[in-house]
Amino acid sequence: MYLSIVVPVYNEEESLPQLYQEIVEVAEVNHYELEIIFIDDGSKDRSWEMVEQLAAQNDRVRGIRFRRNFGKAAALNAGFETAEGEIVLTMDADLQDDPHEIPEFMELMSSGLEVVSGWKKIRHDPWHKVIPSRFFNAMVSYMTGVRLHDHNCGMKCYRREIFNEITLYGELHRFVPVLASARGYRVGEKVVAHRARQFGQSKYGFTRFVKGFLDLFTVWFLTGYGQRPQHLMGTVGLIAMGIGFFLLTYLAAIWSISRLEIEGLAYFGLDKPVNIGTRPAVLYGVAALLFGGQILSMGVIAELLVAYQNRISKSYSIKNIISKKKKE
Repeated sequence: MYLSIVVPVYNEEESLPQLYQEIVEVAEVNHYELEIIFIDDGSKDRSWEMVEQLAAQNDRVRGIRFRRNFGKAAALNAGFETAEGEIVLTMDADLQDDPHEIPEFMELMSSGLEVVSGWKKIRHDPWHKVIPSRFFNAMVSYMTGVRLHDHNCGMKCYRREIFNEITLYGELHRFVPVLASARGYRVGEKVVAHRARQFGQSKYGFTRFVKGFLDLFTVWFLTGYGQRPQHLMGTVGLIAMGIGFFLLTYLAAIWSISRLEIEGLAYFGLDKPVNIGTRPAVLYGVAALLFGGQILSMGVIAELLVAYQNRISKSYSIKNIISKKKKE
């Protein structure tokens, strides 16, 4: 099978020659027909010069250079659009992903899987990165139903056809297996070696987890309610309107009853006219009604957008077609 290896690059001039050499050695031993696509995501060092040198040495090396840093998702998306291989494998450029894992990825893909995600079971990162990452991975698996141990691993393998249906933006690159699973593709994982960093420093800080959690809710909504947004927004809107209606109906009832001359109302504190205008429940009730109405309206607009989108792109994914020719 023709293999495309997509490698986002950001200030990795020192690691590129060794990474390239290891990939080429693995390809020669296993007789792979492959291309290596380096995407320079606005590096400030000599990374692009290294890519140019590697491309001059081997016509299997291709390079894409961004005008500035657009982020890993944009780099991967550019690589996916350029890749020509039937199988696309992504790797980080910092040498922490081991190219000698590639044959096992290819074996799993040949077994029928359509996405294989790496799992760094033993990590060489500080504890303040490992613990939040494990919590994040557990939360992603729970919310999306795609049970993977390491959604953040940069080493993943895909069928090329997946990217005809999935477009990456923002920082959704870590959720490609989730998005692919939502389209019906078979997803698996494999334990990979996590090598210690040899050059440079990590490009990710604490904000990575904040952005990751925000993206998680985006993916949860897209995969769960992307084709039926009113089911979620309408439910929230109706609940809010129900609460508001109940509060205002209750206040109207006690106000009306307090103005009737009925014996025994003193026991309930309604023997004198009740002033409901200063009660917080009035504000809460009105706010709940307005909020519910707005959410319902947004749900209707979202449904219109989905209906329009489905007119220009399919809301389903076809794997095989069997048809019989009509007899003349």
